[in-house]
Amino acid sequence: MTQRTPEKLGLAELIAMGVGGMIGGGIFSVLGIAVGISGHATPLAFALGGLIAMLAGYSYVRLALAYRDDGASFTYLERAFPKHPHVAGVEGWAVIVGYVGTLALYAFTFGAYGADLLGSDNDPMVRLVLSTGVLLFFMVVNLRGVKSSGRTEDLIVYTKIILLAFFAFAGMRSVKSDHLFPVFDTGVSSVFIAGAMVFVAFEGFQLITNAITEIDDPDKNVPRGIYGSIIITTLIYLSVAFVAIGSPTAAELIAAEEYALAVAAEPALGNAGRVLVGVAALLATSSAINATVFGASRMLSQMASERIVPKAFSFRSRVGHAPVVGVITMTALGIAFTTMNSLGTIASFSSLTFLLVSLGVGIANYRLRAITRANPTIVLCGIMVVALTIGLLLSYMWSHDRSTLASIGLIYGVVFVAESAFSKRLSFLRK
Repeated sequence: MTQRTPEKLGLAELIAMGVGGMIGGGIFSVLGIAVGISGHATPLAFALGGLIAMLAGYSYVRLALAYRDDGASFTYLERAFPKHPHVAGVEGWAVIVGYVGTLALYAFTFGAYGADLLGSDNDPMVRLVLSTGVLLFFMVVNLRGVKSSGRTEDLIVYTKIILLAFFAFAGMRSVKSDHLFPVFDTGVSSVFIAGAMVFVAFEGFQLITNAITEIDDPDKNVPRGIYGSIIITTLIYLSVAFVAIGSPTAAELIAAEEYALAVAAEPALGNAGRVLVGVAALLATSSAINATVFGASRMLSQMASERIVPKAFSFRSRVGHAPVVGVITMTALGIAFTTMNSLGTIASFSSLTFLLVSLGVGIANYRLRAITRANPTIVLCGIMVVALTIGLLLSYMWSHDRSTLASIGLIYGVVFVAESAFSKRLSFLRK
C-alpha cells in the first residue's frame, strides 16, 4: 500500500493566512476607534502598528525556525524558562484567551457590517445571529482539515484585497485636504496610543507559527510568509485609512464605529461603495476567523500533548487530522465572548493581550539568542518598543476607561487562577 504524503501549506496559503488574520481584525474592526483617538493622524497610527509588528515578527521567525513546534509562543517561553514552567503555562493560557477575544472581535465586526448591509444596523439581534452563524460555519470548515482551510483562505483573502485596492483607488478622488490637516489635530502622543490600541489589527501573522509542522519548506516560507503578510497588510491599511480620513468627517467615522469603513466609502462611490466595503468586510472577518481557529486550535493541541491544558484538547480526527476539541471549544467561547462584550472592550483586551505575548516572545528570543542566532540589537529594540506601547495603552485606559481596564484585569486574574489550579492538580497526580 502506498502511503500518502501529508498535505502541506505553501507560501500562498501562509500569506493568505497572515493577511487574513490581520485584515479581519484591522481596518474594518478598529478604524472608528483609531479615528476617535488620533484623528487625522490615523494612517500614521496604523504605520506604527506595522513597525511594531515587524519588530515582534523578527523574534517569531527566529524562534519558529529554531523550535519547530505548533505550540509557538508557549513553546518559546517553555524553552526560555525551563526552571519556571508556570511562566509558559500562564502565557499559553493567556494566548488562547486572547485568540478567543480576536475571534469575538472578528465575529462582532462581521455581524455589524452584515446588519448594516441588511439595513438592520440598529438591531442587535441581527448582529448576534450573523456573528454566531459565521463562527459555526468556519468551525465546520476547520474540522475538515488543513487543505480545506488553506484553499478557503486563498479564495477569501485575495478577493478582499482586490476589493480594498479598488476602494482605495476609487476613493482618492473624494479626499479633501481640510480633512487631512492639521495632521496631529489630537496631539502627537495620540498616534502612539492609537497604534497600541489597534495592534490587534496586526496579530494575525503569529498564526503562521502555530502551523509550523504543516508548512512546506519552512526555512524559506516562514520568514517570507510573516514579513510578507505584515508588509502587504500595512500598505493596505495606510492607503485605506488615508482615503477614509480624507472623505467623510472624523465625527461621521466615530459615530459609525462598528462599520466605519462602509461610511467612508459613500462620498466617492455612493451606496454602491458602502455595499462593496460591506462585502469586503464580510470576507475579511471571515478569513480572519478561519485563520484564527486554525492556528489557535493547533496550539491548544500541542499544549495538551505537553499536559499544560486538559489532555482532551490533543485529540485529532482521523480524516483531516483536525484538532476537533480545540476547534469546537474555541468556537463556543468565541460565541460567548462576542455576545457579552462591546467592540471597544474586545479590541482593547485583544491588543493588550497580544502586546504582552509579543513582549514575552521577544524576551524569550533574547534569552535563547545563541540558539536562534538572532541579532540582539534588533531583539532589544523590539522589546523596548513593545514595552513602551503597553505602557501607553495601560495609561490611556486608566485615564479614559477604567471599567474596561478592570474587566481585562479580571479576565487575566481568572486565567492565572485556572492555570495555577490545573498545574497544581497535575503536580499532585504525578506525586
